[in-house]
This record gives sequence, structure tokens and C-alpha cells, in this order.
Amino acid sequence: MKKRIAILGSTGSIGINALKVISSLSDRFEVTALSAGSNIKALSDQARSFHPKVLCVRDSALAGRLKASAPSGTRILTGADGLDEIVSRGDVDIVIFAISGSSCAAPLICAIKKRKRIALANKESLVSAGAIVMPLAKKNNVSIIPVDSEHSAIFQCLEGKRPFLNKVYLTATGGPLLDIPKSRFDRYSRKFILNHPKWKMGGKISVDSATMMNKGLEVIEAKWLFDLEEERIDVLVHPEAAIHSMIELIDGTIFAQISLPDMRIPIQYAVTYPARFRTEVEFLNFSNIKNLSFRKPDTGKFPSLRLAREALKRGGTHPAVLNAADEEAVKSYLKGRMKFSRIPVLIERVLEHHKRAVKEPSIGDIIGAESWAREEMAKLCR
Repeated sequence: MKKRIAILGSTGSIGINALKVISSLSDRFEVTALSAGSNIKALSDQARSFHPKVLCVRDSALAGRLKASAPSGTRILTGADGLDEIVSRGDVDIVIFAISGSSCAAPLICAIKKRKRIALANKESLVSAGAIVMPLAKKNNVSIIPVDSEHSAIFQCLEGKRPFLNKVYLTATGGPLLDIPKSRFDRYSRKFILNHPKWKMGGKISVDSATMMNKGLEVIEAKWLFDLEEERIDVLVHPEAAIHSMIELIDGTIFAQISLPDMRIPIQYAVTYPARFRTEVEFLNFSNIKNLSFRKPDTGKFPSLRLAREALKRGGTHPAVLNAADEEAVKSYLKGRMKFSRIPVLIERVLEHHKRAVKEPSIGDIIGAESWAREEMAKLCR
């Protein structure tokens, strides 16, 4: 029997690659539901190709436009309630969370309660609410398989070795600004910042990669996914992006996951786990690799990584504030309202202003902290 898949965020880069994976394994998987924010044309095209029973968009105005272009008989849902309905459906076995931002937390929690298998490409939900999400998943015996290339690499390397783990290494390309002096950051255009040297990604994650906030968020995500103390999560800059992450065992042995930088590999493993199947991805040719280099990240040049580690150490609502402040700062930058170099400066200021932190927050506390952080960042961006 085919596994039935829902993809939340199907028109983004992860969602598009997930559909490529499903197409290549059409004898094993079928699409039940797709969701998008506002890209009606792309969602309609996907619906005609994959024939899902249900589609979901942001609001009723977009739903009206979608109804006019989607295949007849397709059910159209809207907003957060629509996402909750999708993940609750009896004809959904696997949910791929490809939505960016912390708004993913609510449908993720709903999917866990409905005991769905989860392929998680959204790091913000664990950054903000990992202390709630992961115990709930354990309680409901739900598998959360990471889709991020780095966390997928750790997940794969850890199989059968968890009792012997010493530490993990998250690798980072360093982004487009790796070898550019900090004093020159603001001279480069948004187009340059968004042009990642190895991965094709959306705007938010591309900016986060350039500031190295993305790696900071991944440190927090790794803490929750793998139940690790912050000091056991190391970051290495690896510009070649051949090694996607590594683990170190207590006897000094290192295991690494190595492949070409193509998101179809971790996406496919997340939906087929523990089985493996051939992919349509080109295989790595080692003779083409001239060098494998590593360096420590420069947190003076890229302070966002330091800010993320500090938020993780402080705990409580601090990671949620960090995440929300970053989301708002990146939005301002992408709209041309802020210089690139101001992003970490203002995030640090918001964290300094967070005086009413909650040590063991509820979902309500997290939502409140995020809302406060967004308002605080909006004030600083004026």
C-alpha cells in the first residue's frame, strides 16, 4: 500500500524537491494534501500534476482565486485551521513540514497528537518550542525525522551509535560573505547575499546563512532533536559542502555523512526511513574534490552564532525571542528597510530588552514572547 503524504509548504524549495522525490518513487508514495502561503499559480500547477484531495492557502481571498484554477473537486482549506485539518486526516500517513517560520509549531503539535510520521524541514518550531515538541513526540511514540541536510547527516551517522556519542559537528559553508571583511558587508547587494554558493534556498534562510544565524538556529535544533548539551554541539566552517555533518564517538572515531549538496537526498531518507532506495541525484565523484577544508567560525565577524548559543544557554523564552527577532529583522532587510550589518546588532538589542523571560514556558508564553519580540524589533527598525 502506498504511503500517503501531506506537504505543508509545497511551493518552496523543500516542497518542490519533496515532490520530485515522490515522483521518482510514485510506486511507493502518493500526495494527499498540499499547502502554500500565497503562490496560487505554483500550487494549482502542482495540484494538476499530483491530484491531491486537499489544498490549503493563507486566507479566504486566496482560496477564492485558487478555486478558480485548481482541479474541480479539490477541497480548498485556509489558514491555521486548514493546516490542522490536513495533519489530522486519516488518509495522511506522513507530513512533510516545509513551512518556514515559527507558525509551523501549532500544526506540528497537532500532527504529533494525531501520531503522524513527521519529516521536519522547519527548524524554528524546535528553536522556539523544542522543550514542548520533543517530550510530546516521545509520549506519543512519534518519529520526527530531520530533513535539514546537517541534522539528517547526524541522524544517519548516529544509528546504532548513540550510547557511544561524544559530540556532534554541524558543518557550515560560511555563506557568500565568508572571505569578505565585515567592514564591507553593506557594500553588497541583496542579490549577492541571496546567492548562496552551494544551495538554492528561499530568501529567509539565504539571509540567515549569510549572517550564520542559520547555523545558530541549527545548534538549538540539534539540542532538541538529539537531546544534547550545548557544549557537545560544535560548528565547523566547511566551504566545500561535501561533508554535511559528523559525529565523534568516545574512542575518537569520527563518522561523517558525505554526498553532493542536493536536498532530495535527506528528503527521500526522511520519508523512506529506515529503508533506502536509489535516487535521481548524481553520485559524488571523489576525484573531482580538490580539497576538504575546515575552520572555526568567526563569531566576531558573524555574531549571530554567538547570540544563538547564548539564547540556548539562557533557555526558557530566550530562543523564541531570538527566532522572532531574527524573522522580523530579515523581513526588514529584504524589504530594503535595514542594512545587512544591522541584523545581528538589533537582534542582540531585543534579547537585552527581554526582561520578562519565562523559564519553563507554555505554548501561550512562547507565542507571547514572540509577539513581544516582533513588536520590539519593529520599534527598533523605525
